[in-house]
Formats: sequence, structure tokens, C-alpha cells
Amino acid sequence: MSSVGVLLLLLFISSIPAIAVFIWFRFAHYPFSLPRFSFSLLAGATSFFPALFFQNMLASHKLLFFPAGKWGLIAEIFVRIAFTEELSRLIILTILFFAIHRLSAVGQPESNPVISAGTMASAAGLIAGLGFAILESAVYGASNPGNALLRTFTAAPLHGACGFRVGSAVALFREHRAQAISRFLTAVGIHGIYNFMLIVPGLFPSIAAILIALSALASSVLAIRKGMRGENTVSAAL
Repeated sequence: MSSVGVLLLLLFISSIPAIAVFIWFRFAHYPFSLPRFSFSLLAGATSFFPALFFQNMLASHKLLFFPAGKWGLIAEIFVRIAFTEELSRLIILTILFFAIHRLSAVGQPESNPVISAGTMASAAGLIAGLGFAILESAVYGASNPGNALLRTFTAAPLHGACGFRVGSAVALFREHRAQAISRFLTAVGIHGIYNFMLIVPGLFPSIAAILIALSALASSVLAIRKGMRGENTVSAAL
């Protein structure tokens, strides 16, 4: 298969979770419109670029001191990669939610008395994470096709789960700042552990990375499902 064919295959595979979430929302009749879904997906893909900028800035200008040895590797994984990607997602989602709030203020608001704003923000974060994963899989697959399939199958669930937590952090920040910061750091921690497991040699670490991604996504999906039914709010989500 040509490199273009491989790239298209990776894009298709990494898009499957986003397509599945869209179908789930439609069949469940969640009040999450197509424009909101599309802009959330686009916001996630857009957050790839500031993350890349932050990572390159830290690497090229040595703005952050990474000690040698294993602690340097841990700092690289958790700070330069996981933290910058979640920070970028936080920035773009904050802009997205601000724009939605302003548009709702001048137009017809898209609201539901049962569903909390936190649940809607968490759902948007999940979708944004899937959008980030689509673009990342394309770039990573083009540069490192040998290990691309594993990351493609697992990166989307991982980014979706982290996006869920970052979205809920944005929603919580005004009234529950400590909990918002905790939610953001949880996203960074899950992301960092996943990345660390992928670089550890052996089969077990790879299996652990897959389980981390899938279990984090499963808890996010369950929380959104409960929130959309009015059974909980974002503060009760994992």
C-alpha cells in the first residue's frame, strides 16, 4: 500500500470513534446539535497546532530544564508532551465555550433544564479530544508508520477521555476552581501514564496503555450518559 493509502487508512481508523459518538448522540436524541458537534471536533483538531508550538518551543529554546536520566524522560513525557497537549486543549475549549456562550446570548439558546452546562462541556471536550486524535494520527502515521496502528487504535480513546476531563475542568473553573484544577491534572496524569507505558519495552506495558485508554474513555462515556439523562452533573463525573 502506498504512503497516501496508509495515511487515508489511519485517518479512517482514527475517525471511527468520532463517527461512533456522533451516531450515539443521534440515536440517543441528546440535545447536542450538528454545528456544536462539528465545532467541537474542529476545536480539538485546532488544538494540535498550539500543542506542537509549545512542544517545539520547549525543545528548541530549552525554556524548561529537563535533567538527565529517567527523571528527564519523565519530565519530557509528562510536561513537554502531556501537559502541553492538555493545556492547548484547555485554551481552545475555553475559546469555544466563550463563543458558544456569546452566540447563545444573542440568539436562540440551546438549552435543556435537565442537562447541566457541565455535561454539555464535558461532551464537547470528549469530541474535541477525538478531533485532536484524528489529526495527530495522520501526522504520526506519516512520520512513524511502523508503530502507527497501535497509537491510532488507542490514541483516540485516550484523547477523548482526556478531552472530557479538560472540558469539565473549564465548566467547573468559575465556581469550583480546586476541582477544576484537579480534573485538568487528572487528564495530564492519564495522558502521561499512557505515553510512558508505550515506550516501555514488552507486551504488558502496551496492553496496560490500551487498558488505560479504554477504561478512561468508558468512565467518560458513562458520565456523559448519566448527565444527558439528568442523573448527575459534571461535578459527579469521574
